[in-house]
Amino acid sequence: MSVMNITKNNFQEEVVRSDKPVLLDFWATWCGPCRMVSPIVDEIASERGDLKIGKINIDEQQELASAFQIMSIPTLVMVKEGKVVNQMIGARPKSQILSML
Repeated sequence: MSVMNITKNNFQEEVVRSDKPVLLDFWATWCGPCRMVSPIVDEIASERGDLKIGKINIDEQQELASAFQIMSIPTLVMVKEGKVVNQMIGARPKSQILSML
């Protein structure tokens, strides 16, 4: 499955009403650690058809970043049935990211 760009316009449909768990990657273009995590998230998306993977650019989607109280990036948030079930802050290796799924 490919990574989706999540915005406030598609958030309800793609995340809240998703029939699959959703991994959200909060990031920004200027964030070095985000650039380290991004290829790992892309790789997980290609391997895990049982998940939806979405990226949220905090500079473009400040409303969503605020709703999730994002204070540091990268932040990965796991959402199941519309509710946050897990969260991880900072650049982490793939093994740690997989363990939060």
